[in-house]
Amino acid sequence: MRVLLVGAGGVGTAVTRIAARRPFFELMVVADYDPARAETAVAALGADGDRFRAERVDAGDEAQVTALLERHGCDVLLNATDPRFVMPLFRAARAGGAAYLDMAMSLSRPHGERPHEECGVKLGDEQFAQAAEWEEAELLALVGMGVEPGLSDVFARYAADELFDEIEEIGVRDGANLTVDGYDFAPSFSIWTTIEECLNPPVVYEKDRGWYTTEPFSEPEVFDFPEGIGPVECVNVEHEEVLLVPRWVDARRVTFKYGLGREFTDTLRTLHLLGLDRTEPVTVPGPDGPVKVSPRDVVAACLPDPATLGDRMRGKTCAGTWVRGTKDGAPREVYLYHVVDNQWSMSEYGCQAVVWQTAVNPVVALELLATGAWSGAGVLGPEAFPAGPFLDLLTGYGSPWGLREQ
Repeated sequence: MRVLLVGAGGVGTAVTRIAARRPFFELMVVADYDPARAETAVAALGADGDRFRAERVDAGDEAQVTALLERHGCDVLLNATDPRFVMPLFRAARAGGAAYLDMAMSLSRPHGERPHEECGVKLGDEQFAQAAEWEEAELLALVGMGVEPGLSDVFARYAADELFDEIEEIGVRDGANLTVDGYDFAPSFSIWTTIEECLNPPVVYEKDRGWYTTEPFSEPEVFDFPEGIGPVECVNVEHEEVLLVPRWVDARRVTFKYGLGREFTDTLRTLHLLGLDRTEPVTVPGPDGPVKVSPRDVVAACLPDPATLGDRMRGKTCAGTWVRGTKDGAPREVYLYHVVDNQWSMSEYGCQAVVWQTAVNPVVALELLATGAWSGAGVLGPEAFPAGPFLDLLTGYGSPWGLREQ
């Protein structure tokens, strides 16, 4: 397998460090708009970096990405950029005859008149609209293959296949007790992506109603997370699992709730109130005259890079899927989860917990594709594949998952 990894930020760098320990690929080309970032990621691998090459690429330039795929003979494109670049990279992979993996799907657009009741353009709609072309080309686009979405979807498939006869509800629940020394507000993941998923109308799925939306931060609940994290208030946010799980798993209701905490949600509400969550450029004075800038990009530039916070971080992060239903005629409720301790991920890989947890899952998926344990064509989510091989291999990577009866 020859892989083109686009994006050498925190998650992309973690991908290289995890993949360097595995023998399943021949070459990984690490490409970024900033060539220094790609070169730094490869150089950090030392003697393990023989199978890696650094390149510069503009993720928004489809022709440039396709040419890079062809020049290195890559048969897979792994997208580790932010969601703005999903569609150009998705199209470039198909044009270059390569399989495609991402960790976040094409962007949504709220309903023009009833944004908190009806869906407009949903997450992933643009990608699923091209499913027939991918099938005809006999190419696979494995979408939403990070941790959430990704591992959480694998858990949903495992629950349906192994743990339940009928499922009432699948609820992805994400929480952490991470703190960052020296910062009052320092998100552990891309603030650009966090704003996008937290301030857009959340989507809920109900079998009798289909997909619908609610207001941001709706339906608060306290969820008790395992391994010492404890109770965290979780709220509805927009996330891909709600759009993916019902396509392959039979459940009466699907939700995603994020354990943000009151201070974090208040900060996001303030950004929205001030218009600082907007992506459309505004004109501001500059030393050489007026310039156009995106308010959200300014917010991101004012905050520390999450990939650099590992040494200041303390605590654990948990991604998991709560499932309620019946087995053998009796009610059952479980939480399948994956916890990463920041101290462990920093000492073992030099990566903070959130980006490492995101990065390990596409690497596991690549290995399953390379060995033939997973295969397919079209635009498919993680739920379209058997869960057992993935969970076994994740444990083999030294990062076991857990199951708690509720």
